[in-house]
Amino acid sequence: MKKIVSLMFTAMLATQCLMAQIADGIKYLNYDKNKSATEAFQKAYDANPKDPQAIYWLGQAFMATDGGAPKKEQVQKAKALYQKGLQEVGSDPWLLVGMGHIEILEGGDINSVKQKFEQAITASTETKGKLKGKPNADILNSIGRSNARSSIGQGDNVYAIDKLKQAATIDLTSPYIHINMGVNYLKLGGENGGEAVKAFQEALNRDPKNARAMYHIGKIYQSQNNKEQFEQFFENSIKADPAFPPTYYALYDYYANRDVNKAKDYLDKYIESADKDPQNDYFFAEYLFRAGKNTESLAKLKELESSPDAANMPRLNILYAYNFDRLNDSVQAKSYAEKFFRTAPMDKIAPADYELAIKVLSKFPGTEAQVVNYLEKAIENDTSKVVKLNYLNQAADMFAKSKNSTEQLKYIERVMALKGTTSEADYYKMTNAAIGAKEYDRAIAYAKRYMAAHPDKPQPYTFFRRAAVASTTDSAKVIMHLDYLDSVYTVLGKDKYKKEIFNNLYFRLVYFNNSFNNLKKDPDFKVKADGSRTPVVDQFLATCQKAVDVTDQMMLLYTDPADENNKFAMDTKGGIIKTIDYYSKPQSPAKKTAGGAGNGATSKGK
Repeated sequence: MKKIVSLMFTAMLATQCLMAQIADGIKYLNYDKNKSATEAFQKAYDANPKDPQAIYWLGQAFMATDGGAPKKEQVQKAKALYQKGLQEVGSDPWLLVGMGHIEILEGGDINSVKQKFEQAITASTETKGKLKGKPNADILNSIGRSNARSSIGQGDNVYAIDKLKQAATIDLTSPYIHINMGVNYLKLGGENGGEAVKAFQEALNRDPKNARAMYHIGKIYQSQNNKEQFEQFFENSIKADPAFPPTYYALYDYYANRDVNKAKDYLDKYIESADKDPQNDYFFAEYLFRAGKNTESLAKLKELESSPDAANMPRLNILYAYNFDRLNDSVQAKSYAEKFFRTAPMDKIAPADYELAIKVLSKFPGTEAQVVNYLEKAIENDTSKVVKLNYLNQAADMFAKSKNSTEQLKYIERVMALKGTTSEADYYKMTNAAIGAKEYDRAIAYAKRYMAAHPDKPQPYTFFRRAAVASTTDSAKVIMHLDYLDSVYTVLGKDKYKKEIFNNLYFRLVYFNNSFNNLKKDPDFKVKADGSRTPVVDQFLATCQKAVDVTDQMMLLYTDPADENNKFAMDTKGGIIKTIDYYSKPQSPAKKTAGGAGNGATSKGK
């Protein structure tokens, strides 16, 4: 009997020890101390390799990261563990949830994933006691966690939130149900930030000293550039638990480019509280760069590069690039930046990295396509409208410098579409780029909008005329555009724009002068001694009269006979009238053809 009691006591102690190790491991995971979590779960698993919770949590530790997506080999390691567990233990709810998480990360069919989750819920539903008919809250929470710990766009966050709400009605104390709920709301994006804050606040209602809930709220306010609020929540997080590492790193990262001394203090505290990891040496090398100690930073990077852990530090190359850029070694900076973008996972690339690559590569002619590739990836992976506009403007400016107006125009138009508003400077750049790209019809359309929005500015009228004149070799069509321009000038005030109207009239005069001179060269251009003439001559005389009408309009603009413009118009009119008179009268066959038809219009007296 004593032996039986002793065995039962031993078994109870073993179970308690197992659960304590799992509890420790979960705490480490929540503190982003993934190495410590793995060690704790491994001990629990080694003590009982057929315990479903030990298997589940060890797999979770295998896939844990510092915020990004797990590597493929991490997922495969956890998958092998779960598959082995299913073979040896059977379809336990914990293992079904684990495999569902794997399927989410592998991009599997979401309906298949939900089927596993629902199977786990059914299998864990209580069959007796006060919770009879209710699912296990821990299983529901783990389902929510699986979606929260997956990348945006993976899994089903709405489904996860529903299960977490259900869990919250069963387990009335765990703050992590609401923390997982808040993260799922954040994954949904859009207007769900408020709901996320409510969920994290509910976690604090359950555990007023929960550092992680405070940290998440701080991160939300940081994303909104609300410095007062995020600093308050970060400081509260530190007061609640000085051993919680993520808050220290968030503050180090924030102050790294703002206050080097503050940043160093937070980095030291982070290293002190986090797992001992070679990654911390990388953070120190990063601090040295931020502090302007580039030689020391490069030396540290060289040391890390030769270590066995270098493969787990994907940002080594970009930190090299930052250092070399600051040292004005563009060749080295370019080389390391390109290497970084070839090898780094997307979740390890920060917006500033794209800006560095653009800055460095733009110094090398012929790299525009490569720069645009980086820009497009940056635009695709950033949700901030302000940041997207910054990238698009950088692309437009780059193509402006390389005098590639066609590509410049594409990016300017994308800027305008995203902004939804157009400033005077925007109109200028857009219309000028359209002319440079020889997209004259678009330039004319933009110039019209520019005129309407900024009638007091001279640039839209200049752009309109340039585009109109360049748009076609058909002068008649150009004149149609100039007629429109003159109608605008007339509304705005003829006196104010009489010089511009005069120049447009001059274009018409040259057009009519060329037209009647070409008609005179027509083989059918004939005037007989009896006064009869061919239709071509009639057309010639009508065109001459149109030219006379233009000179009259010129003189109405400049009425002073002493003005050079008036004198030019008067002289030109006189020459054309002589031509009209000559060809309107009967001609003697012996007479020479008068040469006044083309005089004046091509030698404007200005």
